[in-house]
Amino acid sequence: MIIFPAIDLRNGKAVRLVEGDFKQETVYADDPAAVAEQFRDAGAEFLHVVDLDGALAGESRNLEVIRRILAKAGNMKVEVGGGIRDLHAVSRMLDLGVTRVILGSLAARNPAETREICKYFPGQAVAGIDAKNGEVAVEGWGVSGGMNYLELGKRMAEIGIRHIIFTDISRDGKLQGVNVEATAELAKASGVKVIASGGVASIEDVKKVMAREQDGIEGVIIGKALYAGKVDLKEALAVAKGKA
Repeated sequence: MIIFPAIDLRNGKAVRLVEGDFKQETVYADDPAAVAEQFRDAGAEFLHVVDLDGALAGESRNLEVIRRILAKAGNMKVEVGGGIRDLHAVSRMLDLGVTRVILGSLAARNPAETREICKYFPGQAVAGIDAKNGEVAVEGWGVSGGMNYLELGKRMAEIGIRHIIFTDISRDGKLQGVNVEATAELAKASGVKVIASGGVASIEDVKKVMAREQDGIEGVIIGKALYAGKVDLKEALAVAKGKA
């Protein structure tokens, strides 16, 4: 199973929000690239980065910071989301050296464009499905996408998406545990590999996700729990590899 340490970017800094609420922001680091370096040195193989300013603006706003993160990444793969709304934006991000891009609002709102992206960049586009009480949210989580998350997952599978990141918004940044059931349900309904996001509070949560790997959950994103000292990244990586 893959452990994805997370860096959320806002105004060039590494921050965490609660349920995507910009009024509930905590700044954890002024230099996100240094955080990426720490994650790399701990043994992380894949980094999850979200440009929160980009998610609101509809276009990437932290490109220079993302460049600095990539410069420190070494062999660590990097996926980036937030404000990537068309084929050109995907191409530009991949040209920077990003391993894959996360499509959130675009995937929910424009399946035709998403299909084109999957055609041109097979395996390099990930659908970010963010939902609260089963309903998809878009545009920095401020707008309802008007559909059920399982319905969107099936649609994504049909147009060529191979990986989905599922975030339960009600748990994001609250250290209340992962919604493993909903994540497994999405993996089974779509037939696509799903990464769990939102709510990791302890190493036990990592183990709970890992126990459902056979249902199609391929990884878990850990954000606030790392910054708050609730989860040790090296331990989580060892657990995911079956060495702890």
